[in-house]
Amino acid sequence: MEDVGGQPLLRHQARMTQSIGPVTVALPPAPHPRYTAISGLDVTALPVPDAAEGMGASLRRAFAALPRGTAAAMVMLADMPELEASDLASLAASVDLNSDTLIWRAATEDGTPGHPIIFAAALFDQLKQLSGDDGGRAVVRGAASRMQLVPLSGQRARLDLDTPEDWAAWREQQR
Repeated sequence: MEDVGGQPLLRHQARMTQSIGPVTVALPPAPHPRYTAISGLDVTALPVPDAAEGMGASLRRAFAALPRGTAAAMVMLADMPELEASDLASLAASVDLNSDTLIWRAATEDGTPGHPIIFAAALFDQLKQLSGDDGGRAVVRGAASRMQLVPLSGQRARLDLDTPEDWAAWREQQR
């Protein structure tokens, strides 16, 4: 909900991700201010009644909600303010569903893995079984030998702001 460029970052990220394809936003149960942040956008709000469990619940619900026949899906975090539409396009363009690759993962320009991540459908069943706050780390580790890193400019793929201190430091750097 942090303001970036005059709008909540969640709204900015959802709008930017629309350039890649249909967007589903996993949200805590309504009423919640995040619903207002995405109102009026052509996105699907996906209530996650067990959101307090952690990121695993959001991912589990989101992957279960994908339309049958979806070949791959991108997981985009909403707290990465420096990602650009061109980053998402580069990552999406790297997907080759005829290869042995199962994961296409954004990385920093020096090759440190980050986000967003695109998962091939072969991993969806595993992602639908996630629990806790570990996110998809176990799935990524299990498919590491079939992962392609896609370098993005600078450190954008790793700049994830989770705390008020992170936000304050980032805002100071923006000045």
